[in-house]
Amino acid sequence: MKQFILIDHIQVQNANAIAGFTWGFPAITHFLGFIHNLTRKLVTIDRYQDISLSGCAVIAHEHKAHTYGPSYEKRFSQSRNPPYLSSHDKAATPPVIEEGKMNMTVSLLIGCDGNIGNRADGIREWLLNTCLLQRLAGGTIVKLKIENINFFSPGSKRDVSLLTRRLLPGFILQDRSGYLADHYQALLQENPEAELLDGWLDFSALKYGARPKCDRLTKHLHLLATKELDNQTVASLVEAWQTHLAAPYQQGKVPQAVKDYFSRSEPVKSDPKLLQQWQDYCQPTEKTSADWEYVKKPKPGYLVPIMTGYKAISQVYANNEVAGTRDDETDVCFVESVHSVGEWQSVHRLKKPEDLQQSLWRYHYKEHWYR
Repeated sequence: MKQFILIDHIQVQNANAIAGFTWGFPAITHFLGFIHNLTRKLVTIDRYQDISLSGCAVIAHEHKAHTYGPSYEKRFSQSRNPPYLSSHDKAATPPVIEEGKMNMTVSLLIGCDGNIGNRADGIREWLLNTCLLQRLAGGTIVKLKIENINFFSPGSKRDVSLLTRRLLPGFILQDRSGYLADHYQALLQENPEAELLDGWLDFSALKYGARPKCDRLTKHLHLLATKELDNQTVASLVEAWQTHLAAPYQQGKVPQAVKDYFSRSEPVKSDPKLLQQWQDYCQPTEKTSADWEYVKKPKPGYLVPIMTGYKAISQVYANNEVAGTRDDETDVCFVESVHSVGEWQSVHRLKKPEDLQQSLWRYHYKEHWYR
């Protein structure tokens, strides 16, 4: 696939802001569903039957969730739609159905199979009319112009640069499920009973950890390094201590070189306060003074928890066996959301045509799984 259709700067109102356990941006399944619906309509037109849409990259330019309250206590703004039901007395308003909504401006970079040729103008006009009639992530498309739909066949870095320049400022959502798999394997090495949910929470939660007070220890080592500038042993000791401080505190994980120094050094033994802090650092108790530190995520980058599909939790039922289905023909299966890890990355990071291909989200089917 070497062709792309760019639907640039789509303004959407009242899109779904809740996806599984997460909130703040629609699930990636919304965007793939939008493209899938376009494809189903496209193949019904005789002159476009040789063209199909496959894969979609999502670039966010602006978003505003309908919330209020402090940063860590935000609540979704709720409304009654409609405010009154015709079957009810006007004096009795219906209950509020809780939902999370947002306004957003996004661009969709869609992979395209088939030769567009001299049909670009016709496809552009068809896409404009069809997109305006569809919902995107449950929201209404309120602004999309025909000049915002363009076709690209990037074959060089220069072509990619011209494409990404149109999308600035913008952030593209990348799949980072590999990060989660690697981190989970690392957790299993430390704790064989660790669960995949533990690894996912390391990426999604803001964590702080307590570190016993160690200001005297750090000051002592720095003074020691200042006095003995040419001593490689001291330099290595200070470097080991700094590396230890950069990682989350774990009791018993102090470098051996640091342990040996503070256990045997005469200046340490002659300073009761310094020796006491060292002992408290190695064997902290509930009464030990501590500093709270932000625990970094397992990988660098603007990493976020995302919903990426569904997993079946029941057998497939015939349509007439389940009440309240959306139609009277399709079989029914109950599912739960599947979550993973994504990364928001500035579009200027895309350098090569291969980067565009790797940024496309696609369907993946497997028994009991849709991702």
